[in-house]
Amino acid sequence: MTAANHRTGKGHKDENFPVASLIIRRDARAPVMAYYAFARVADDVSDSPILAPDMKLKLLDAMGASLRGERENEPEAVALREVLRERGLSDQHAHDLLTAFRRDVTQLRYTDWDDLMDYCRYSAMPVGRYVLDVHGESRDTWPASDALCAALQVINHLQDCGKDKRALDRVYIPLPLLIAGDLTPDVLLEPVAPPALLDIIHHLAKRTDALLDQAEPLAAQVKDLRLAIEVAIIQRLARRLVRLLLIRDPLSDRVHLTKMETLCTAAGATLSTLWQRMTGGGTRAVPAGKKP
Repeated sequence: MTAANHRTGKGHKDENFPVASLIIRRDARAPVMAYYAFARVADDVSDSPILAPDMKLKLLDAMGASLRGERENEPEAVALREVLRERGLSDQHAHDLLTAFRRDVTQLRYTDWDDLMDYCRYSAMPVGRYVLDVHGESRDTWPASDALCAALQVINHLQDCGKDKRALDRVYIPLPLLIAGDLTPDVLLEPVAPPALLDIIHHLAKRTDALLDQAEPLAAQVKDLRLAIEVAIIQRLARRLVRLLLIRDPLSDRVHLTKMETLCTAAGATLSTLWQRMTGGGTRAVPAGKKP
């Protein structure tokens, strides 16, 4: 049995944010998709409702072994390994993802914001770093990219907080916040969020908005115009979703953008980025917690 046997069929078009879209350079799409395919299979394993935890860990270890060249039985890992070899890229960003997926199997609760950010260090930040490496961007872009990727991860956690609890008993909302609100994780099973839970979600959404403040300079820092446009689109989509989390209940409401809203947001971000590049404008670095 291999990890690939447990694919759910979910693909890059099902994600909240663009993955290797037609915006980025053609030569960058294949390596980004190889990384996504690797991540998708590992994610499917860690989220499987039928696999026992020890089997999940065994399959994730097998993916790591195939990535290192010690085995050949995990096709997505082998394919990514070849891409990394051809491009002269490190496999660290892929191994970091496996660390996060193992944590998804073994850690179902989080103690505070820092604990959640440490999870994002492995689950989300490596994705942005990998894409930047594929494009040959400077590591100076990593701090802003890390903030953006962490924000995207928390947005996803808040959108799916009810589903994660029901399907996997996984709760990313820090447990002390629930306790302080006189709540237990089972509140996430309710059809409608009570006011105390909404207060917690709003608090986390505001902290996520602060991460997006830190990420704001990224599009201007990225040298590749196509990637800069994609970053700007993702940043603006994330802002819109945070606004929805501040006014909607993820347990009972749809906290997603419509296709038209997504297209309009993408168009606005594209035009804004092109104008900034044409006029020599940009975004200066923003200290943590400060508005640009």
